[in-house]
Amino acid sequence: MTPLFSPQDGYLAGDLLRGKEISTELLHDLPKADLHVHLDGSVRFDTLVELYEKEGLTLPGGSEEAARRLLMEGEGVHDLSTYIPLFEHVHRVLQDEVSLRRVTRELVEDCARENVRHLELRFSPVLHCEKDLDPEAATNAVLAGLMEGREATGISAELLITGLRHHSPEESRRLAELAVQYKNRGVRGFDLAGLEMDNPAKEHREAFYLILNSNINCTVHAGEEFGPPSIHQALHYLGAHRIGHGTRLLEDPDLFNYVADHRIPLEIGLSSSVRTGAVPSIDRHPLRRFLRAGIRVTLCTNNRLLLNTDLTRELRLAVDTFDLTLLEIENILLSGFKSAFLPQNRRVDLMRQTIHEFGEVRRKHGLEAAT
Repeated sequence: MTPLFSPQDGYLAGDLLRGKEISTELLHDLPKADLHVHLDGSVRFDTLVELYEKEGLTLPGGSEEAARRLLMEGEGVHDLSTYIPLFEHVHRVLQDEVSLRRVTRELVEDCARENVRHLELRFSPVLHCEKDLDPEAATNAVLAGLMEGREATGISAELLITGLRHHSPEESRRLAELAVQYKNRGVRGFDLAGLEMDNPAKEHREAFYLILNSNINCTVHAGEEFGPPSIHQALHYLGAHRIGHGTRLLEDPDLFNYVADHRIPLEIGLSSSVRTGAVPSIDRHPLRRFLRAGIRVTLCTNNRLLLNTDLTRELRLAVDTFDLTLLEIENILLSGFKSAFLPQNRRVDLMRQTIHEFGEVRRKHGLEAAT
C-alpha cells in the first residue's frame, strides 16, 4: 500500500510524483481551464481543408502536406511578424455565419475531450467581415457556436472580443463598444493582441477606458515580442487584469515584484513562446522562475492549429522540461480557474469541483486521494 505521506512531512506521496513519472494519461484526465485560445488559430485542420474545398480555393502551399508544414509545423516562422500572417490563411474561409458557428462548436468539443472544464475563446470580429458579415453578425455566429458546444459537452465556455495593436485605435474603440453592447449577452471580456513591436498598447487606452468604466474584464498580450515597457503599459495604461504571455517580465525586477504582489495572472503558452521566438528554446522559458517567485501562472494553448498543440501537450511540455511535480501541476491548473473571467460564485464552484476531481483522478491512477 502506498504510504499516506511522503518522507517530506506535510506532503502526500502523490504530490511529489514528478517529471516523466507523471503519465500523459494522467495529465489528460486532470480538469483544466484554457484562458487564452484564439478561434482563428484553433480550427481543426480537416475542417480547414473541407472549407477550402467548399470555397474552391487552393490550400496554402498547394497541398495538404505543404499546408501542414506551413500552418502546423511553422515552416519559415521565426518571430511574431512571420507568425501572425499565418492567420490570414484561416480567415479566408471564416467569412460566413455557418463556418464561424461550426469551427466554434468544434473547438468547444475538442477542449471538452481533453477535460477542459472552462474555456475562454477570443476573436476579433473585424477579421471576418470581408464578405457579407458585419461585426455583430460575426459575433452572433460565434456565440451561437459556443452555445451549441456548451449544450453538447456541458463545459463552461465564454467569449472575449479582441482588438489588434497593429490596427487603428479607432477600430479598437469600436470593438470595445461592441463588447459593451454584448456584456451579459455572451461576451465576458476584452483583449488586445497583434504585432507588439512599434505598436504600443497605450495608443489603445481609450478602448480600455470604456471597457473598465463598463466593469468588463480585460487582458492584454504583452512581453512577448517587446520587453517590460509593453507589460507596464498593459497594466498601468490599459488596466489589464491578466497578461497574455509576459515572457520578458524578468527583465524588470520591480515590475516583476508588482505582478507577483498583485497576483496578476500570466497566460503562459510554452509552444507559442518558442514558435514566435519569445524564447530561443523551451528550456529557456522563465516558467520555473515564475513559479518559484509565486507568480500566478496558467498554461494555455493559444493557437491549437497553428502550434499543433492542445492543453495536455502543453502540460506534458511543462512537466518534462521543468521537472514539475503533480502538486505543482494541480496548482497551475487551479490558478486557471482562479483567474477566469467569471462571477465569483461560478469561479468558486468550478474550483471546488476541480479540487474534488483532482482526488478522483489520483484514485483512478492508483494514487492516494488529495485532501
